[in-house]
Amino acid sequence: MRTPRKPAAIGLAILVLTVSANARAEGDPRRGAQVFQACAACHSLEPAQHLTGPSLASVFGRKAGAVEGFQRYSMALKESGVLWNEKTLDAWLQNPAALIPRNTMVFRGLPDARARDDLIAYLKAVSEGKAAAVRGMMQPQLSDLKKAGADSLVKAIRYCGDAYHVTTGDGETVQIWEFNLRLKTDSSKRGPAKGQPVLVGAGMAGDRAQLVFAHPGEISSFVKARCD
Repeated sequence: MRTPRKPAAIGLAILVLTVSANARAEGDPRRGAQVFQACAACHSLEPAQHLTGPSLASVFGRKAGAVEGFQRYSMALKESGVLWNEKTLDAWLQNPAALIPRNTMVFRGLPDARARDDLIAYLKAVSEGKAAAVRGMMQPQLSDLKKAGADSLVKAIRYCGDAYHVTTGDGETVQIWEFNLRLKTDSSKRGPAKGQPVLVGAGMAGDRAQLVFAHPGEISSFVKARCD
């Protein structure tokens, strides 16, 4: 007597699976905005604002490895032919190395299917202008170094022993242990003006700093190895 009931049971199971799949595919952009916080240290949602990774603004419908202005793509990504949509983003977020072998993204994957759906829904909503591009809590604060004050604008750098002696526009000279000073370049629109490097504090203890130049060629011309 159980045989007639099997088709109904099977039909119900299929219906449940279909409803579950549809519910999963929708995702929740509001929850996705929270999931994005894990991505924000390396990715911005602002157009042309590239960090460690490329901007994810307007990512939907875009070819992988094709964001204008980002030059650090792996060949594997650029030659993959992948077009970003719900399906490919889900596969990428689950396991980047499986979707595009030999890519250089340092991310092992997001195993939670619902979290992936939510994140994808959020990225799609931002791409379509239906959701605001949130700033990640872990996203670096990028100040406009062209607006740096005299106390940060570098006028001279002297290297002696194991220390840098950095003189700023207000006439002050600060001594920094060589291991605690990072020499960086920033060629973006927020970077320093040409020939006007900027001293930026770094580290909670206040004993570390960064010297940011507009171009690497400026470094050797500014740093003078001498002991006065």
